[in-house]
Amino acid sequence: MSNSPASLTSPPPTTNMRPLDLIRKKRDGGELSSDEIGFLVRSYTDDEIPDYQMAAWLMAVLIRGMSGPELGALTGAMLHSGEVLDLSDLPGAKVDKHSTGGVGDKTSLIIAPVVAAAGVIVPMISGRGLGHTGGTLDKLQSIPGFNINLSLIEFRRVLKSCGCGLIGQTAEIAPADKKLYALRDVTATVESPNLICASIMSKKLAEGIDGLVLDVKTGSGAFMKTEKDSVHLAELMVETGERMGKKVVALITDMDQPLGLKVGNALEVEECIEVMNGDGPADLRQVSVELAAWMLYLAGRTPSVDAGRQVADKLIRDRSALKKLREIVVQQGGDPRAIDDPRLLPQAQNRTPMLSPASGFVEAIQCEQVGIASLVLGGGREKKEDTIDPAVGLALHKKVGDPIQKGEPFCTIHYNSAARLGSAQSLLQQAYRIAEKPPVVRRPLIHRVISRKGAQV
Repeated sequence: MSNSPASLTSPPPTTNMRPLDLIRKKRDGGELSSDEIGFLVRSYTDDEIPDYQMAAWLMAVLIRGMSGPELGALTGAMLHSGEVLDLSDLPGAKVDKHSTGGVGDKTSLIIAPVVAAAGVIVPMISGRGLGHTGGTLDKLQSIPGFNINLSLIEFRRVLKSCGCGLIGQTAEIAPADKKLYALRDVTATVESPNLICASIMSKKLAEGIDGLVLDVKTGSGAFMKTEKDSVHLAELMVETGERMGKKVVALITDMDQPLGLKVGNALEVEECIEVMNGDGPADLRQVSVELAAWMLYLAGRTPSVDAGRQVADKLIRDRSALKKLREIVVQQGGDPRAIDDPRLLPQAQNRTPMLSPASGFVEAIQCEQVGIASLVLGGGREKKEDTIDPAVGLALHKKVGDPIQKGEPFCTIHYNSAARLGSAQSLLQQAYRIAEKPPVVRRPLIHRVISRKGAQV
């Protein structure tokens, strides 16, 4: 572990700055200096600025945006609010992946073991669910005993032992981001591309990685609803990462319907195990293989992305990835029997089907409403202090384009609270649109790739 000079030498306290003035300045469209942004981040991290003032500034940023220098200053201030890992003593390339969040987006639990099984170091520091989207940490914690709260010393031990560790932010890593991440979740400021970029890149660059693959979601279940907005965010992150000397590529992937067939923490872990057993839904497997292929390519493990696809596919087919997942679970204190038998994962007490009101085809799924339905069942958080129920969620039986008969179930709700059931049912009824004919056009799973050379279809 090491600190860069910037993290060791803090600017002298600035007594003439007031949060109120900086909130007003950003609200009115002004550009904050690096010192002003550093003051805000440092003061909030040190509990010198209350939540309500930082929330006001975050909302001003969401509405007004940020300039390139402001974004660079925010990312740097968040990055150097804590320690930056030095993994140079571990042989080989270090590469990570990050998703901007979606519904049923569980690829990290597949990708990390696949890439680690290929001999690449994968130091994955992840987050919890934001808004209607699920979080990798919440899924991992549905595995009995799995410890996401490793110290950096323990994290290094796990990386050295099995090549991959999956943890939450420690007190040492980007503490500013940890506080801001939780605040954004409950103040409707998640969607800002600048805040998303600074959050992701400060956390990821603190991992000591050489390369980063970004999965930027687009569609009704993503924070970026349009491809234009998704490409903008991807370009911001690629530019920020490369400015810091890292290899970065971003894939724009579809989130107009949930990825896979299961939504909810334990249910999604179960589906990942299905994929690594050679089964599971084709869309989840395809996106996972594609992202893993790019990670292998950036790590120099394969000479091309196509060769990376072949390696990733092989590691899934021969169960090497599943074996690596089991090894990671053991190293992080989890019960490996849950990987061998997913019935040992948390199970909801009740299940009820959602029946189609008409015959025809699934024309569209309002993906965000599906995510909110899982959230209101207890699978996500509406307030910072909410506790997640790992067992609840949804098992989808129909996706876009599938035929369906009147009275046939399009999904099954897994729930523990009858009081929460009605809201979820209402959301799901609105989310599914049934038409007489199948949709004419289906969006591809992988829309394009963004690199320093720009957008590639």
